[in-house]
Amino acid sequence: MNAPAQAPIGFLDLPRQQAAIADALRQRVDAVMRHCRFVMGPEVAELESRLASYVGASECVGVSSGTDAIQVVLMAEGIGEGDAVFLPAFTYTATAEVPLVLGATPVFVDVDPHTFQIDPENLRQRIADVRRAGRLRPRALIGVDLFGQPAPWPELRAIAAEEDLFLMADCAQAYGASLSGRRLGREGVATTLSFFPSKPLGAYGDAGAILTDDPERAELYRSLRTHGEGKTRYEVLRTGMNARLDTLQAAIILAKLDRFDAELARRRAIASAYDRGITGHLTPPARVADSESSWAIYSVLTRGEADRAAMQEKLKARGVASAIYYPRPLHRQPAYEGCHDGASLPVAEDISRRIMALPLHPELSDNDVARVIAAVCA
Repeated sequence: MNAPAQAPIGFLDLPRQQAAIADALRQRVDAVMRHCRFVMGPEVAELESRLASYVGASECVGVSSGTDAIQVVLMAEGIGEGDAVFLPAFTYTATAEVPLVLGATPVFVDVDPHTFQIDPENLRQRIADVRRAGRLRPRALIGVDLFGQPAPWPELRAIAAEEDLFLMADCAQAYGASLSGRRLGREGVATTLSFFPSKPLGAYGDAGAILTDDPERAELYRSLRTHGEGKTRYEVLRTGMNARLDTLQAAIILAKLDRFDAELARRRAIASAYDRGITGHLTPPARVADSESSWAIYSVLTRGEADRAAMQEKLKARGVASAIYYPRPLHRQPAYEGCHDGASLPVAEDISRRIMALPLHPELSDNDVARVIAAVCA
């Protein structure tokens, strides 16, 4: 008699997570339905307080998405036409599209071949390139905590100070991670967060936040997220946007935040198990020194595109999902080729041809983890 087929292992398992926190979710959502303050309700302020306290930040401003968080921060700095905004070439499009929306120019920087984080040495070169060309004003630097690991913040802070650049942290994938014993959230003048459902701390829709230790900037962020309003709703002080955090999403994140540390611990245990199991078959992700990752994404390197495609097919045949973050670096995307200065960024291009992500989420059982490892080693 044939053994029953095993259930596929998904890249994400929100239904299983939802079942585990069903009671807390229901209580939170029911409370919102009772008070009916669906826009900027009390859960938003509660979440802002807890998010800031978790990382030791003075201020938190909830917004409608991680992308809107970036836009609010850059709008507050007056970033616009003629300004150069430096950012890694290997990350999600949101980091690059916002400068363009504001009229500025993203300047793409190569990344470290092991950690995939922005390369400080190449960053210095790219800043020098822009200054030599004389067409753009170097104005801002966005460090991205890619895949849940911290960017090289000591070097980025030094470069930003030397070059008089506004420093922002895109921590969309790394809330809960730490560097040198301190949770990420205070590395730049402002830190932007995303709570997209696939993030370690995810909503059930779009949501985001901004962390800062600057109360004046926080006040400006609050104005910009609500149409540029002042002390009252119909006092309009500046051009803003509609970027308010939805109360229902805040309630859902609050329910998840209660078990967030346990989920992070599970993510880290799975990452360690993968490291032990796949070594010799694939290259595990390198660790950023003196840090703890939130393990938003566990990405490995294959030998090349053909090898990756073949491996993904074989994993799929064994019921194991995989994904590619990211199949093309930003400077090779059609939307950005026109603004790229043509500089060679070989590491980002090489990684994009070889990288592949394995399932990593707290709902994976030990048996699931063993199945993923066995499928990779097969």
